[in-house]
Amino acid sequence: MTDWQIFTGNSKPHDDWELPKSPKWRPFGNEIDPDQSRSQVRGETFQPREEEIKIVNAALYLRRPLLITGKPGTGKSSLAYAVARELMLGEVLYWPITSRTILKDGLYNYDAIARLQEVKQQPNSSTLSPKDEKKQQASSIENYITLGPLGTALLPSTKPRILLIDEIDKSDIDLPNDLLNVFEEGWFDIEELVRLKKEIPKVNVRTAYTADKSHEIIEGRVICTTFPLVILTSNGERDFPPPFLRRCLRLTMKEPDKEQLVKIIAAHLGKEIADPDNSTKLTNEALDTLVENFMKERDTKTLANDQLLNALFMVTKGRIDTKDGLIKQLLQDLGQVEEDE
Repeated sequence: MTDWQIFTGNSKPHDDWELPKSPKWRPFGNEIDPDQSRSQVRGETFQPREEEIKIVNAALYLRRPLLITGKPGTGKSSLAYAVARELMLGEVLYWPITSRTILKDGLYNYDAIARLQEVKQQPNSSTLSPKDEKKQQASSIENYITLGPLGTALLPSTKPRILLIDEIDKSDIDLPNDLLNVFEEGWFDIEELVRLKKEIPKVNVRTAYTADKSHEIIEGRVICTTFPLVILTSNGERDFPPPFLRRCLRLTMKEPDKEQLVKIIAAHLGKEIADPDNSTKLTNEALDTLVENFMKERDTKTLANDQLLNALFMVTKGRIDTKDGLIKQLLQDLGQVEEDE
């Protein structure tokens, strides 16, 4: 069964081919609304458990961050997009964490070098008083300040904004503790604006939203009126200090059981793939066996749900059968590097 292959490896150039419609979880081109990020599409297909629904509501009621721990591919990030979609909270503010990330990266960025270059290029203002000259130089500072995801999430709003802090366990050891004061107080200062608050008490700065929105900052301080829904994800690669954990609600994202997997598969590949008379089976026996094998293998391997979806997509579209060697390649252990045989 090779007629589905576009690339044949025969060294003969040809352009008489066309890509089929992309998988629902890889929506490129006309598959999505131009104003909606591809990541937000995950909110449509995420299947939350009862315990996940309850803890999200608790986080909203208690105004507490939610720390979600789980294996890669279990839907930790997708939960944020599902909440944002259902409650119409707008764009999910995304802050990916690395070992070099510091608190200020999430709050705001000030491009001091670009602003210094602009000041040097300004014409001589010798006719102005020192006070007016300082005010003139300060007036353009708003062009060089951009709020980060955390800073944007803390802007005043009638309903909570939603912030996804992804893979917090990869952070420097100090970042979790640095976040505590911001989480407790709900405000922060932009030092560059605080120093100029007499000359320019109100400034409009860019936010982290992709729509290039701006927001007015008064006297250099950002104060939230509604605490955002903050979801932090962790792959469990490190422990966190007790003071940080005390201020968070915690959820361990479990791997889906057979019934949950069937719901996820049906949401992505169509309801007709699920057995209407049995919520734990697929209509096709070969596909159902593939799911069963996936569940057995994940007991000893690190496998993600989207790997299973990739394999099922290739089979359901009539490209390969469930015994094809490509299935093994698509379901490789994420926690192990394959060695050459």
